Amino acid sequence: MSGSGLAQVQSISCRPQHMSNRIDQSGISEFYLPERKRQRNRLRDLTSKLSHLRTIVLPGAFSRMLRQVQPYSMMGYARLKGIHNGVQSVFARSIDGDLVECGTARGGCAALMRLTAKRCRDDRTLWVYDTFEGLPRPTDDNPDCELALTREKTCLGEFDEVEALFKSLDVLDGRHMIKGLFQDTLPETTPDRIALLHLDGDWYESTHVCLDHLYDKVSTGGVIQIDDYGHWAGARKALHEFFGERGIEADLKYLDCSGRQFVKP
Repeated sequence: MSGSGLAQVQSISCRPQHMSNRIDQSGISEFYLPERKRQRNRLRDLTSKLSHLRTIVLPGAFSRMLRQVQPYSMMGYARLKGIHNGVQSVFARSIDGDLVECGTARGGCAALMRLTAKRCRDDRTLWVYDTFEGLPRPTDDNPDCELALTREKTCLGEFDEVEALFKSLDVLDGRHMIKGLFQDTLPETTPDRIALLHLDGDWYESTHVCLDHLYDKVSTGGVIQIDDYGHWAGARKALHEFFGERGIEADLKYLDCSGRQFVKP
């Protein structure tokens, strides 16, 4: 490893694990611990499983789209269904704006957004932001940084791979794919208005920078979905920190142990 590389690792070294078990001077509380079971609603999970079973027994349009995209997505049924319903909802309510996904991996969820739009005969644009090089290195702002560091460069979907998926599903038109770190690309290239915003950046800084640059562009009544709320403490911390900074009170809808969705008030 080069000297500059070593310096980078040292500059973002994680605080000791024991410090995240109490409220400390950094303001880290038990709320941000990476304990996935805390975020589980077993009744809602059962309802979702029954809904999934129903789509298998009685397949419809969503079932067909799900079969097409699920091999290219790390998201489970409930979160993909949330995106599908969200897209349909903003179209049905004539919410102004485009569709945006920050963090696409292999492109399955983004493809579902385009497939849903196509079925609804809506031609609004899809914006897809990703490094297309896997997850970036998390920083010390993530309460579960030690665990997050083991996931660096995972969730990889290459630009050409995602584009090939869109082409194979005949949804290549009406999309912009922007390569790079969110903090580099979002200040330069964003839509004027957003109807649905899907945040799947995993880490604190990725989630916060997306909210900083995109939340104000989401139309009132628009749908925002957070993929990693229950799975990564950094994403959860970023959302509630942003809510606190802005004085936002939103009703977070439980999708599964990780995903949450809300309508912009």
